[in-house]
Amino acid sequence: MPATASIDLRQEAIKVLRAEMDAIEATLHSLDHRFEQVISLIEAVHTAQRKVIFTGIGKNVFIAQKLAATFNSTGVEAIFIDPLAALHGDLGLCKEGDLALIFSNSGESDELIGLIPPLKRLGVTTVAVTKEAASRLAKACDKALLYSVPAEACPLQLAPTASTTAALALGDTLAMVFLKKRGFRAEDFAKYHPSGTLGKTLLLKVSDVMRPRTQMAVVERKSLVIDALNAITNYKTGVAAVIDETGKLIGVFTDGDFRRLVIKIGNPLQESISAHMIRNPKTINSDVMAVEALKRFQSSSVNQLIVVDEYGFPVGVVDSQDLPKLKLV
Repeated sequence: MPATASIDLRQEAIKVLRAEMDAIEATLHSLDHRFEQVISLIEAVHTAQRKVIFTGIGKNVFIAQKLAATFNSTGVEAIFIDPLAALHGDLGLCKEGDLALIFSNSGESDELIGLIPPLKRLGVTTVAVTKEAASRLAKACDKALLYSVPAEACPLQLAPTASTTAALALGDTLAMVFLKKRGFRAEDFAKYHPSGTLGKTLLLKVSDVMRPRTQMAVVERKSLVIDALNAITNYKTGVAAVIDETGKLIGVFTDGDFRRLVIKIGNPLQESISAHMIRNPKTINSDVMAVEALKRFQSSSVNQLIVVDEYGFPVGVVDSQDLPKLKLV
């Protein structure tokens, strides 16, 4: 291998990134009615409870696999099939009414073109995803969805680079546009991601992370400061909820409030809690997503949030110290 002349590495990197950006920009401007047609095909397949099949060869194998995973994660049944394995039995995965998205930059891969007739015999609708509208693959398929690549990022114009970026971006665009078209929500997304940080962030509610009423400090309006302090110490929550005669929340008193009170007036233990409580405290409802509690802690100086029901009765407490172990970030 001949020695490489000294080059400006940063400038070379910029050239590569610009070539990739140019491919996405060109694809953006080349979108036409065919994109809407493919979205309609995906919608029909999803409505009929059929599946989207992704396939390709070379670098497109990984693009097809990734897009199948993306569609599955958004509630659209999808699979990847290897074109060679398909011709040797894996066509059994394909059913009438399915939709096949076939990725090929040149549109001239014999392995993919040979897959079209048996797919059609099975009643599978085929879409070529390629940059070549006049290719054999585009002509053989029922529809063609095109991306545009002014030049590969590879200085030799050999390694698939900008073309794979454009193909992947176009596939992601199909997934995201269809997601928005059918009103897919974060709560729906969470159904398919129940584990890990994402699932916890989207699924857990305040009721799942709060300490219940039986484990929180509650004192009545007529109580003394020492009563509140004893309750805080016993329940180790750092805050006491103050309730009126009906049981509704009217204020809170924290261990921090006690320390500040001692500094200010000396011994307050025998004074009425109603004279020193914080009125109109920050609260949260039990059916709110737990990540909302985290946001409130981050945007305010409080360390605890009293959880109230629709009538204003305290039903629990969320302590900021409990949230890090849940990894809601």
